[in-house]
Amino acid sequence: MSEAKEHARIYREAAQANIECPFLHGSTIHLPDYGQAVITGDIHGHRRNFERIVTYCDLEHAAVRHVLLQELIHEEPADMTAFDMSHELLLEAARWKLEFPDQVHFLQSNHELAQLIGQEITKGGRLVTQGFIDGIIESYGADADCVVDAINEFLRTYALVAKTKNRIMVSHSLPSPAMMPMLDPDIINRLPEDRDLLDGGSVYVMVWGRRQTAEQIATLSGIFDVDYFICGHQPQENGYAIEHDRQVVIASDHNHGTYLPLDLKRAYDIDDLEAAIKPLVAIA
Repeated sequence: MSEAKEHARIYREAAQANIECPFLHGSTIHLPDYGQAVITGDIHGHRRNFERIVTYCDLEHAAVRHVLLQELIHEEPADMTAFDMSHELLLEAARWKLEFPDQVHFLQSNHELAQLIGQEITKGGRLVTQGFIDGIIESYGADADCVVDAINEFLRTYALVAKTKNRIMVSHSLPSPAMMPMLDPDIINRLPEDRDLLDGGSVYVMVWGRRQTAEQIATLSGIFDVDYFICGHQPQENGYAIEHDRQVVIASDHNHGTYLPLDLKRAYDIDDLEAAIKPLVAIA
């Protein structure tokens, strides 16, 4: 079997593992009331931070630990002539899923959604959707198409949100205020249809929103029946931010990146959540 076909197999088996996850109901991962959830922000191809997350999680020796990953792809290469090779990190994450299928979880993000639906976006002055495919072509040559197809199959199976028994919701983002009329709140309870993925659809508005207001966050808290939100998406130079006393935003894609280990059996307030945030550089 060629390397391309072998890697395509890994993505497709990881996609099936996503679908068969016992914690997944609709588009929501419902985490149990015991153990720990390790929550990451955007990773964007940052290999060293991903390695740190794997090291910390030590899933082989932590059967009741879960990890939530988001926005693994679309790194910022060293210069404008370099290839985006973040598919290599995505492959490692898919392998990790196959090794620990009930503990490794993926949340849909705007960059992965854009890659899935072929929507060109820019990051650091680069056209990243085509740039990601160019990196795959650089790796696999004439066999790249089968890998691209398998990656899209994998991305299509990502969950939209995760919820905990202690009333916390984890998602890549939340709708912007102007997007609220487009949101079908039931999207978290059902599998998305193609229309949900496109501009104006419920998945789209959940992963693309920015600049939420305190009033809107309070409304979403009632809609989704949670007290706090943990998100990525919005860049954080210092690794995290606290918004409106209900929302934590974390970033894991640079040297000041952070992660949040969450005890699934205890109650939290916003100060507790902030205190739980850890720097990735502290992991050996």
